Amino acid sequence: MHTTSRRWEPVVLAACLLVAVTGCTTGDDAERRAPVAPGSPSADAGASLLPPLPEDGQRLSCADSVATEAAPGEQYRVVADAVAVSSTVLQPVESSGNRGPTRLFAKWGLYVRAGAAAEVRVAPGWEDRARIGWGPGTAPATTVQVEACPVATGPGAWSVFTGGTWVASKACVPLVIRSQGREAVARLAVGVACGRSTP
Repeated sequence: MHTTSRRWEPVVLAACLLVAVTGCTTGDDAERRAPVAPGSPSADAGASLLPPLPEDGQRLSCADSVATEAAPGEQYRVVADAVAVSSTVLQPVESSGNRGPTRLFAKWGLYVRAGAAAEVRVAPGWEDRARIGWGPGTAPATTVQVEACPVATGPGAWSVFTGGTWVASKACVPLVIRSQGREAVARLAVGVACGRSTP
Protein backbone atom coordinates (compact mmCIF):
# COMPACT_ATOMS: atom_id res chain seq x y z
CA MET A 1 0.00 0.00 0.00
CA HIS A 2 2.81 2.34 0.94
CA THR A 3 4.72 1.45 -2.26
CA THR A 4 1.65 2.11 -4.45
CA SER A 5 1.21 5.53 -2.88
CA ARG A 6 4.82 6.46 -3.63
CA ARG A 7 4.41 5.22 -7.21
CA TRP A 8 1.62 7.76 -7.80
CA GLU A 9 3.46 10.72 -6.27
CA PRO A 10 5.30 11.70 -9.51
CA VAL A 11 2.03 11.54 -11.46
CA VAL A 12 0.22 13.78 -8.95
CA LEU A 13 3.14 16.20 -8.93
CA ALA A 14 3.14 16.37 -12.74
CA ALA A 15 -0.60 17.00 -12.80
CA CYS A 16 -0.25 19.84 -10.29
CA LEU A 17 2.50 21.44 -12.40
CA LEU A 18 0.34 21.17 -15.51
CA VAL A 19 -2.52 22.94 -13.72
CA ALA A 20 -0.18 25.72 -12.59
CA VAL A 21 1.29 26.24 -16.07
CA THR A 22 -2.01 26.24 -17.96
CA GLY A 23 -3.69 28.60 -15.51
CA CYS A 24 -6.36 26.20 -14.28
CA THR A 25 -7.78 27.01 -10.86
CA THR A 26 -9.50 25.12 -8.11
CA GLY A 27 -12.94 25.99 -6.81
CA ASP A 28 -11.39 28.11 -4.06
CA ASP A 29 -9.27 30.05 -6.57
CA ALA A 30 -12.38 30.74 -8.68
CA GLU A 31 -14.18 32.17 -5.67
CA ARG A 32 -11.25 34.47 -4.91
CA ARG A 33 -11.20 35.61 -8.52
CA ALA A 34 -14.86 36.55 -8.76
CA PRO A 35 -15.89 38.97 -11.54
CA VAL A 36 -14.55 42.47 -10.89
CA ALA A 37 -17.18 45.16 -10.51
CA PRO A 38 -17.09 47.89 -13.21
CA GLY A 39 -15.32 51.00 -12.03
CA SER A 40 -12.85 49.23 -9.76
CA PRO A 41 -9.12 49.71 -10.50
CA SER A 42 -8.79 46.24 -12.07
CA ALA A 43 -11.82 46.74 -14.27
CA ASP A 44 -10.63 50.18 -15.37
CA ALA A 45 -7.21 48.80 -16.24
CA GLY A 46 -8.82 46.27 -18.53
CA ALA A 47 -11.16 48.82 -20.10
CA SER A 48 -8.38 51.30 -20.76
CA LEU A 49 -6.64 49.16 -23.36
CA LEU A 50 -6.53 51.66 -26.22
CA PRO A 51 -4.23 52.09 -29.22
CA PRO A 52 -1.01 54.09 -28.71
CA LEU A 53 -1.70 57.83 -28.64
CA PRO A 54 -0.26 59.67 -31.68
CA GLU A 55 2.06 62.64 -31.20
CA ASP A 56 -0.71 65.16 -31.86
CA GLY A 57 -3.16 63.25 -29.65
CA GLN A 58 -4.78 64.31 -26.39
CA ARG A 59 -5.50 62.19 -23.30
CA LEU A 60 -8.24 63.15 -20.84
CA SER A 61 -8.49 62.04 -17.21
CA CYS A 62 -11.61 61.81 -15.06
CA ALA A 63 -10.58 65.09 -13.40
CA ASP A 64 -11.02 66.84 -16.77
CA SER A 65 -14.76 66.13 -16.73
CA VAL A 66 -16.95 69.14 -15.89
CA ALA A 67 -19.98 67.12 -14.80
CA THR A 68 -21.68 63.74 -14.68
CA GLU A 69 -25.13 63.17 -16.13
CA ALA A 70 -27.63 60.34 -15.85
CA ALA A 71 -27.94 60.24 -19.66
CA PRO A 72 -26.98 62.27 -22.74
CA GLY A 73 -29.48 64.86 -23.89
CA GLU A 74 -32.01 64.41 -26.70
CA GLN A 75 -29.65 66.09 -29.15
CA TYR A 76 -27.07 63.32 -28.75
CA ARG A 77 -26.74 59.79 -30.04
CA VAL A 78 -24.78 56.96 -28.45
CA VAL A 79 -22.01 55.36 -30.50
CA ALA A 80 -20.24 52.06 -29.69
CA ASP A 81 -22.35 51.90 -26.52
CA ALA A 82 -19.88 54.18 -24.73
CA VAL A 83 -19.64 57.62 -26.37
CA ALA A 84 -22.41 60.12 -27.10
CA VAL A 85 -21.89 62.67 -29.88
CA SER A 86 -24.01 65.55 -31.12
CA SER A 87 -26.80 64.58 -33.51
CA THR A 88 -27.72 68.14 -34.54
CA VAL A 89 -26.25 70.46 -37.15
CA LEU A 90 -23.60 72.43 -35.28
CA GLN A 91 -23.03 76.07 -36.19
CA PRO A 92 -19.29 76.85 -36.38
CA VAL A 93 -17.73 80.24 -35.75
CA GLU A 94 -14.46 81.74 -36.94
CA SER A 95 -11.61 80.41 -34.82
CA SER A 96 -8.40 81.39 -36.58
CA GLY A 97 -7.31 83.49 -39.48
CA ASN A 98 -5.65 80.63 -41.33
CA ARG A 99 -7.27 78.36 -43.87
CA GLY A 100 -6.20 75.12 -42.20
CA PRO A 101 -8.22 72.57 -40.22
CA THR A 102 -8.75 74.99 -37.32
CA ARG A 103 -10.36 77.85 -39.26
CA LEU A 104 -13.86 77.24 -37.85
CA PHE A 105 -14.90 75.88 -34.45
CA ALA A 106 -18.15 74.20 -33.38
CA LYS A 107 -18.68 73.74 -29.64
CA TRP A 108 -20.25 70.57 -28.24
CA GLY A 109 -19.76 68.38 -25.20
CA LEU A 110 -18.44 64.83 -25.33
CA TYR A 111 -20.23 62.23 -23.18
CA VAL A 112 -18.38 59.06 -22.13
CA ARG A 113 -20.11 56.25 -20.26
CA ALA A 114 -18.77 55.61 -16.76
CA GLY A 115 -16.51 52.58 -16.55
CA ALA A 116 -15.52 52.72 -20.23
CA ALA A 117 -12.30 54.02 -21.74
CA ALA A 118 -12.80 55.53 -25.19
CA GLU A 119 -10.99 56.96 -28.17
CA VAL A 120 -12.36 59.51 -30.63
CA ARG A 121 -10.33 60.34 -33.71
CA VAL A 122 -10.73 62.16 -36.98
CA ALA A 123 -11.23 59.56 -39.70
CA PRO A 124 -8.22 58.78 -41.94
CA GLY A 125 -8.00 61.22 -44.83
CA TRP A 126 -9.60 64.05 -42.85
CA GLU A 127 -6.54 65.12 -40.87
CA ASP A 128 -6.01 68.20 -43.06
CA ARG A 129 -9.67 69.23 -42.77
CA ALA A 130 -10.70 68.67 -39.14
CA ARG A 131 -9.50 68.56 -35.53
CA ILE A 132 -11.15 67.65 -32.21
CA GLY A 133 -10.48 68.49 -28.57
CA TRP A 134 -12.04 68.57 -25.11
CA GLY A 135 -11.04 69.32 -21.54
CA PRO A 136 -9.13 72.16 -19.83
CA GLY A 137 -6.89 74.13 -22.17
CA THR A 138 -8.38 72.34 -25.14
CA ALA A 139 -5.98 72.13 -28.07
CA PRO A 140 -6.83 70.87 -31.58
CA ALA A 141 -5.87 67.20 -32.02
CA THR A 142 -6.59 64.39 -34.43
CA THR A 143 -7.12 61.85 -31.62
CA VAL A 144 -8.57 62.14 -28.12
CA GLN A 145 -8.48 59.32 -25.58
CA VAL A 146 -10.52 59.28 -22.37
CA GLU A 147 -9.60 57.09 -19.41
CA ALA A 148 -12.25 54.91 -17.78
CA CYS A 149 -13.91 56.82 -14.96
CA PRO A 150 -15.38 55.06 -11.90
CA VAL A 151 -19.04 54.12 -12.01
CA ALA A 152 -20.94 56.54 -9.78
CA THR A 153 -23.28 55.27 -7.09
CA GLY A 154 -25.71 58.07 -7.89
CA PRO A 155 -27.40 59.03 -11.18
CA GLY A 156 -24.20 60.18 -12.90
CA ALA A 157 -23.66 57.45 -15.47
CA TRP A 158 -21.91 59.66 -18.06
CA SER A 159 -18.87 61.95 -17.75
CA VAL A 160 -19.13 65.22 -19.69
CA PHE A 161 -16.16 67.00 -21.31
CA THR A 162 -16.37 70.47 -22.87
CA GLY A 163 -14.76 71.20 -26.21
CA GLY A 164 -15.71 70.59 -29.81
CA THR A 165 -14.59 70.25 -33.40
CA TRP A 166 -12.54 72.47 -35.70
CA VAL A 167 -12.93 72.36 -39.47
CA ALA A 168 -11.36 74.03 -42.46
CA SER A 169 -14.85 74.52 -43.92
CA LYS A 170 -18.40 73.40 -43.16
CA ALA A 171 -18.61 69.65 -43.60
CA CYS A 172 -20.01 66.33 -42.44
CA VAL A 173 -17.01 65.08 -40.45
CA PRO A 174 -16.52 61.34 -39.88
CA LEU A 175 -15.22 60.45 -36.42
CA VAL A 176 -13.96 56.99 -35.52
CA ILE A 177 -15.09 55.87 -32.05
CA ARG A 178 -13.35 52.99 -30.23
CA SER A 179 -14.30 51.57 -26.85
CA GLN A 180 -14.25 48.19 -25.13
CA GLY A 181 -13.27 46.31 -28.26
CA ARG A 182 -15.88 48.02 -30.44
CA GLU A 183 -15.37 50.48 -33.27
CA ALA A 184 -17.88 52.67 -35.09
CA VAL A 185 -17.93 55.73 -37.33
CA ALA A 186 -20.08 58.71 -36.35
CA ARG A 187 -20.77 61.50 -38.82
CA LEU A 188 -20.77 64.94 -37.25
CA ALA A 189 -22.70 67.72 -39.00
CA VAL A 190 -20.65 70.91 -38.77
CA GLY A 191 -22.45 73.72 -40.59
CA VAL A 192 -24.15 71.33 -43.02
CA ALA A 193 -26.44 68.35 -42.61
CA CYS A 194 -25.08 64.87 -43.21
CA GLY A 195 -26.86 63.35 -46.20
CA ARG A 196 -26.96 59.63 -46.82
CA SER A 197 -24.46 59.99 -49.64
CA THR A 198 -21.96 61.92 -47.52
CA PRO A 199 -18.69 59.95 -47.14
